[in-house]
Amino acid sequence: MVSTTHCSLKTVSLGQLLAWGRHSHVRLPAWSLLLPLSVSLPLSLSGISIFNFLRNLHAVFHNGYTSLHSHHLEMCLSANCMLSLEKCLRTIITKASLTKSSYQPILSIPPQEICLEVLSSHQRNGHHDHLNVQIVPAGAIEYLYTIINPQKWYSDQPIPPPTSPSTTPCSFPRVKKRMGVEAVMAFLVGTPDTLACVVSLSGNQAVRLPLMECHERRKFDEAMKLRGRSFMNNWEVYKLLAHIRPPVSKTSASMHTVAVMNVDAPATGMSVAIRSTVRIGLLQGNRVLLVHDAFEGLAKGQSEEAGWSYVGGWTGQGGSKLETKRTLPKKSFEQIIANITKFNIQGLIIIGGFEAYTGGLELMEGRKQFDELCIPLVLIPAMVSNNVPGSDFSVGTDTALYTICTTCDRIKQSAADTKGRVFIIETMGGHCSYQATMAGLAAGADAAYIFEEPFTIRDLQANVEHLVKKMKTTVKRGLVLRNEKCNENYTTDFIFNLYSEEGKGIFDSRKDVLGHMQQGGSPTPFDRNLATKMGTKAMNWMSGKIKESYRDGRIFANTPDSGCVLGMRKRALVFQPVTELKDQTDFDHHIPKEQWWLKLRPILKILAKYEIDLDITEHAHLEHISRKRSGETSIQPSLE
Repeated sequence: MVSTTHCSLKTVSLGQLLAWGRHSHVRLPAWSLLLPLSVSLPLSLSGISIFNFLRNLHAVFHNGYTSLHSHHLEMCLSANCMLSLEKCLRTIITKASLTKSSYQPILSIPPQEICLEVLSSHQRNGHHDHLNVQIVPAGAIEYLYTIINPQKWYSDQPIPPPTSPSTTPCSFPRVKKRMGVEAVMAFLVGTPDTLACVVSLSGNQAVRLPLMECHERRKFDEAMKLRGRSFMNNWEVYKLLAHIRPPVSKTSASMHTVAVMNVDAPATGMSVAIRSTVRIGLLQGNRVLLVHDAFEGLAKGQSEEAGWSYVGGWTGQGGSKLETKRTLPKKSFEQIIANITKFNIQGLIIIGGFEAYTGGLELMEGRKQFDELCIPLVLIPAMVSNNVPGSDFSVGTDTALYTICTTCDRIKQSAADTKGRVFIIETMGGHCSYQATMAGLAAGADAAYIFEEPFTIRDLQANVEHLVKKMKTTVKRGLVLRNEKCNENYTTDFIFNLYSEEGKGIFDSRKDVLGHMQQGGSPTPFDRNLATKMGTKAMNWMSGKIKESYRDGRIFANTPDSGCVLGMRKRALVFQPVTELKDQTDFDHHIPKEQWWLKLRPILKILAKYEIDLDITEHAHLEHISRKRSGETSIQPSLE
């Protein structure tokens, strides 16, 4: 038991953190060369297994697209696998911003004075945390002890077991294997004059970077900048959320009131976004109100003021701590306006899915009738379905995808042990089939039926025939995914009955509806990182917009850019006016009219060994590093 008068300090070395990963995966090397055309895939610390990557390349090459032999690939990927210090330090900072670590010494920052000040201020300012976790680079533990021991703090140095961390893994690295397909595309279109390139990710899009440009720009003047904007952004967010205490008192004249609410179905990571929003708002001297039960709660005045410690421990919480509903505001405009006036709400941050987007649009349209609605508002996409217009990713999408992939892995194991069995699995998502497509790609499904790609009975018959051929090979199992609203006639029961009848004597079928289990669980590191950065950026935008809209003693914001969706577009977080996204929305089916992930559908069939014609006219563009805009805001939500 730790005495209440002492601070317990647990120190974990970076080497011990890395030991967790060495027992489960083999990492790809940072550079792999193959002449005359060089293609390498610099994967992050949470990268995919080399075996999955080779399997994907093997599937593409054996579809008859090239004569390159597999031993060339083995030569390309047989180098010693090493983890660079740069990646390690990025991981430290990202972990710190998503957990409750007190201080992280970095080689580029003198730790002694800062470390003592931070640990002491935690006690002076009333944190009363009797357990402080320190994450330090390997070799810095003894140095840190020389700082801590004179303070008479109790210290302990546990040795973590060589197992995976308790944090929920991401599904994002599993989907990274599509980079292998892009590497093959580079070979297909390559000529002797083609520049050597590196296949990488720009947000969620596979891109090719010139190898020599990457080599020339490998050094920066300052050590902190050496690790890129993503590292610097993570470091700045961490310092804001962990170190600084909010102002003790503020005059009412300089304090603005910002309301935060959740709308639509619950999504894992909503609470993480609320935490960063609240704390950044308090640091900026704002008053933050948390509204329960979405727009219905705002109409009834169900709100409370949040303090710094109110959102403590929310980083690992799933779902919505504020409760959420799908109710839209239009029917309760009078009550909502009355409470906006009563609580002096000067800005509104909505965290949710398509109903949150629709509700924000209704508030924007209501400005023509009610001046009280002329306040800045911003939407943070948070939805399992990933169907919010204006954003490639939503908070909670990765956690749900990981849940589906884990379930599919277990079901595939059951099918493999039984042999001659096909599972039909129904996923959530409404008319948006992002989860079914990406889960099929990540889990190795034989087919994925979606709403965006209409199918007929002949397509179902072709899939059955493909599975019949597959059962004659060494792999005697099948996995078929179906989006819940892909077709009102070809239901899960219909497909199950069809497969059962046509597969008699060859394979038997089972069905499973995953249901609302996809909305639960602890958020993955990807979702925690994305939610934290979105909440921070949304509140920064809100504070600036409130000051910009302040006139004649009150807030009046009636321009289109005062109501925005904060969306992830490739590698950047951008604010897009809600009214401008209206033309890009299919309101009947609650989906965007254009969805980026539909381009990945052919990869699913290639990996399932269907004989298809691969369209190589559309591929990743060669992005020149020197031509990138210096002012571009990179968020890099992956754990680099």
